Amino acid sequence: MVSVTIDGQILEVEPGSTVLQAAQHLGIDIPTFCYMKRLPALASCRMCLVEIEGLRRLQPSCATTVTDGMVVRTNTPQIEETRSSMLDMLLANHPLDCPICDKGGECELQDMVMAYGPRKSEFHDPKRVFHSQDIRLSPVIIMNVNRCIQCQRCVRMCEEVVGAVALGTVEKGMDTAVTGFEGSLASCDQCGNCVEVCPVGALMSFPYRYKARPWDLVETDTVCPHCGTGCQLTVGTRKGEFLRVRSKWDEGLNRETLCVRGRFGLDFVTSRDRIKRPMIRRDGALVPVSWDEAGDYLRRRLSSVEGKAAGGLASPRLPNEVLYQFQKLLRTVFRTNNIDCSSRWSAPFDTLGPLVRGFYSRAPLGDVIGNDCILIVGGNVTEENPVTEYLLRDAARRRQAGLLMLSARPSRLDDDARVVVRVLAGGEAASIAAVVAGLVTAAGQALPGSVLATIEATVERSAADARSDGPGRLATVLNEADSVTVLVSVDLLRSPDAPVTLQQINNLLQLLRLLDKGPAMQFVFDRANQMGAWDMGGLPAALPGLRPVADDAARTTLARNWGAEIPSEPGAGLDAMLELCVGGRMGALYIAGTDPLISYPDRAFVQQALGAADLLIVQDAFLTDTAGLAEVVLPAAGYGEESGTFTNNEGRIQKVRKFRELVFEARGNLAIFDFIAALRNQVLQPSTQGEIFDEITRLVPVYQGLTQDGLGADGAFTRAVPTPQTGVFLAPPPVPIATDRLMLITGDCLFHNGYLSERSDILNTVANDPYVAMSAQDSAQLGLSDGDPVIVRSAQGELTAQLKVDRRFPKGLVFIPENYRALRLNSLMRRGEYPCPVEVQKVHATLEAECTSRIWRGV
Repeated sequence: MVSVTIDGQILEVEPGSTVLQAAQHLGIDIPTFCYMKRLPALASCRMCLVEIEGLRRLQPSCATTVTDGMVVRTNTPQIEETRSSMLDMLLANHPLDCPICDKGGECELQDMVMAYGPRKSEFHDPKRVFHSQDIRLSPVIIMNVNRCIQCQRCVRMCEEVVGAVALGTVEKGMDTAVTGFEGSLASCDQCGNCVEVCPVGALMSFPYRYKARPWDLVETDTVCPHCGTGCQLTVGTRKGEFLRVRSKWDEGLNRETLCVRGRFGLDFVTSRDRIKRPMIRRDGALVPVSWDEAGDYLRRRLSSVEGKAAGGLASPRLPNEVLYQFQKLLRTVFRTNNIDCSSRWSAPFDTLGPLVRGFYSRAPLGDVIGNDCILIVGGNVTEENPVTEYLLRDAARRRQAGLLMLSARPSRLDDDARVVVRVLAGGEAASIAAVVAGLVTAAGQALPGSVLATIEATVERSAADARSDGPGRLATVLNEADSVTVLVSVDLLRSPDAPVTLQQINNLLQLLRLLDKGPAMQFVFDRANQMGAWDMGGLPAALPGLRPVADDAARTTLARNWGAEIPSEPGAGLDAMLELCVGGRMGALYIAGTDPLISYPDRAFVQQALGAADLLIVQDAFLTDTAGLAEVVLPAAGYGEESGTFTNNEGRIQKVRKFRELVFEARGNLAIFDFIAALRNQVLQPSTQGEIFDEITRLVPVYQGLTQDGLGADGAFTRAVPTPQTGVFLAPPPVPIATDRLMLITGDCLFHNGYLSERSDILNTVANDPYVAMSAQDSAQLGLSDGDPVIVRSAQGELTAQLKVDRRFPKGLVFIPENYRALRLNSLMRRGEYPCPVEVQKVHATLEAECTSRIWRGV
């Protein structure tokens, strides 16, 4: 520790701390423009100058490191005069258009001038003018360079944090201007983080422009609904009308950053595709009715299917309280464990449960990725969890963490990685097994003899693969590290080999623990409350708290508190429930907030199954494709229309707050559950959000001890309840055989994430058209060029979209985003088969014009 005296106050700080950081610890305010905590110091604005005893000149506090015994003064006549002069120079060329500037009322320059500025300007020359009209850099970003004060926050944020490098500077001195390449943002993520960090009105949000002043807005702090990172955001409304989203610089793991979906993609709440009234099917068509009519109809139909199986599917975007009450409704009122919370893959609880209970780190992501090495398995963090990517890039660049990538699909993080291993699509399990084998070889005698014998017998089959370049290098780096974090993309659960992949990840984590690497593990979810859905018991074999249904003690405790017996046998997941439908054994299938017809990986099968259910009930805010097949449709609250909590990837529980009223005849999800229970002559208690939260914290072990008041600005962490590991190492899977066929995989794209984002008018203006991504090598071999309309054909069906040649893609891989409903991507797929073998060919010339038109129209 080093000692520093600032304005007469003595403080001890860590070596390497700056004067600005030390002053902030003492609560001393030093003004800054160019400084940002997460960016390297630039020291260009000169607003943070301080006097340091023994030095003749004023020093920038943001870039001056504290030395032992240093004496600093932050508020002297010389400093005041210097700050005033700096502001006078900025105002010399700054346009005085505050009355029409969107930053009015939130402008840092205004605030600085009021606090430190001159009362009279010494500059009388004409103001420098770059342009007479504002420049539209993108559909969501508009620029007025005349207002720029050259802090370069936007440029550094784009390059250092986001990694997009869409902004830069041209010219020098007072003529320096921030711009995009050739006056546009062609390589931009459209995240708007440049707008957020701009201290003046140089960069602005086009969708929000001229809509309101900050003092007109009612602002509500809530959590983003788009992915599992759990970014905190602030929604601004005026007279109940949604207007904008911004981030706060000192709250949430995201702090000042958001991605394009979080900042610009919440306008889906105003979608015209809302379900306005309850509907029932009459003469083959859905007919709007009153709630009373819907209730009478449902009561009769539920009675008619009594004795048959029932099941439920809920969205992992719903709040914890809704998900908890949903599984409680099914287990106590419908007396079934047929429950699932994903329509795109099945969670194999036999392998998932031990992995989560034994290794999951419910801790801040910043701490988890503070380890020496970070291994990312599967998926594409850049496009699925952009803000998580920002934090990983920071760990690699500023803290020199070793970033290791093992996936089929490339991502922008590859540029910052120490080792990148491209695997065959669906070959993650074999590659991880090879890493385990290589780690055993590298660790050698560091392992106990008895354990070594067990592991060597298990991994013998993977020894040859371990000596291959990729897994071998990964094993070497992992062995040399002091601590290791493993981040697992939930995308791995798409494969029918998901149980085997999770087993191999378990093997790796057990081995890292034996080697004293202190392994941390978290999933990277692409849905906002997937962790909460699992925790709340949204699985057929798991009770709340991820305790097995067969756990007599857990089941007895819940039954006693719920006042109803719980079936002791594990239920059916979505796959098995659809089989029951096709077999004519499903009475009532209850779907809440999700659309399996568009997301289940076999459209023909799911359409057949949903049509064969005796009674299909859909509860949703939007008229989805699945709702179009239902017998009863119930209009539910959408995002922002009810309060609750989400649990993010870290295991952090945060408040989701209401910021708009229910529209049309929609009811809250909890109220609808009460409505359904009453039709069965039962009552769900408790039934309000606060009371249900209290029950969760009383009955779910990982949530025990939490209180609503305790969920502060940054939320609170649930706690891990580890279970002893068996120490059994499972045999590796067979190595996948390379094939000459093209293999299709899917996932999220940067601008879309499920059916909510597709209802955002703003995201639809910035999103790419539906595309098919392939390697340059495969494209050339097939005679295809970037932008060509192509047909992708499988044994199940075909679709047409534009080709996107990606030079980073490995040979043999085809990627199509799952986020375009019009493509009906799942019509290519067959259940139990992933990745999917496909053929790609150019559209015949006579059809090209028609197909291009169809692509642009999104049909």
